[in-house]
Amino acid sequence: MEKTFIVETSARHVHVTAETLDILYGKDYKLTPKKDLSQPGQFACEEKVTVVGPKGELKMSILGPVRPYNQVEVSKTDARSLGLNPPIRESGKLEGTPGCKLVGPAGEVEIKEGVIVALRHVHFTPKDAEEFGVKDKEIIKVCCGGEGRKLIFDDVLARVTETSGLAMHIDTDESNAAYGATTGYIVR
Repeated sequence: MEKTFIVETSARHVHVTAETLDILYGKDYKLTPKKDLSQPGQFACEEKVTVVGPKGELKMSILGPVRPYNQVEVSKTDARSLGLNPPIRESGKLEGTPGCKLVGPAGEVEIKEGVIVALRHVHFTPKDAEEFGVKDKEIIKVCCGGEGRKLIFDDVLARVTETSGLAMHIDTDESNAAYGATTGYIVR
């Protein structure tokens, strides 16, 4: 039996800086945790923003805590609804990506770049990586999927950090293709 890990659907969401949060929600505003995420210290927030693109807009949750950069993570389907064509990127690799407008209850911010379709990835601690036989930044293949929809995702980034929680993240389009995958395993 293969060693498995959870596969989570990462729905569209926004990461914001403290400065952007101040504009969107008011000076010195603090995010309200709604639900802890699988990655230690990260949480879904009660707060939402409206993301506005050239063709449309979508309401999205903010994930906390605040970050050193603004980032909007969408699926390809979401991007089409917004009228954007973002690249597939690793989180934080924002150079040359499209921007958008973020609208909150207290104000709005035009970000020059930061909209991405997140590169599918698996978070590993160094101990997990050793057990699974992977290295940081290695590109792996993962088999997952619900009944009748099993598939193998190629181009999956292994992200190894001390603070990881073992989990694979795929976007909503990928999750739908895999019929709501909940577990996966590495294939060689």
